[in-house]
Amino acid sequence: MITRPLDLASKLRPAPRNFDPLFLVNGGLLVLFFMLFDSQFVLSPGLGVDFRLPQMPGAMANAMATSSTISVKNSGQIFADGLLTMDQLREWLKAEARRSKHPSLLVRMSAGVSVSVQNDIVSAAREAGFGSNIVLAAEEPVVEPGRAR
Repeated sequence: MITRPLDLASKLRPAPRNFDPLFLVNGGLLVLFFMLFDSQFVLSPGLGVDFRLPQMPGAMANAMATSSTISVKNSGQIFADGLLTMDQLREWLKAEARRSKHPSLLVRMSAGVSVSVQNDIVSAAREAGFGSNIVLAAEEPVVEPGRAR
């Protein structure tokens, strides 16, 4: 070992016997901070790795910046500042429409969401005051190299 020629091992403090309480305190503080300071960039609630937007050619052509965003999963769960029911979504949409001079809404729906849920959300957004400024998110299809369109 490299410490033998200088006898460095004899000058080191012995390792503490037990760190278990310190690790538990650190873990508890991390959980507490994540719960208190709820960061949308660290642990976004509800949107798992299986969330896939539908693919549509020309999806990027209609891209625009929006003032509000909601996400909808296959199970019908609606996320906007947390998990919302359809009635709560209607109230949230009204509040969001009042916050902006020209309100616009981005609706990110997973690829398997039914059209009836989509229609309910779009009609609720129009009633709330978003008008025609509702954008349904989609991804451009990925073209594999060597394959023609």
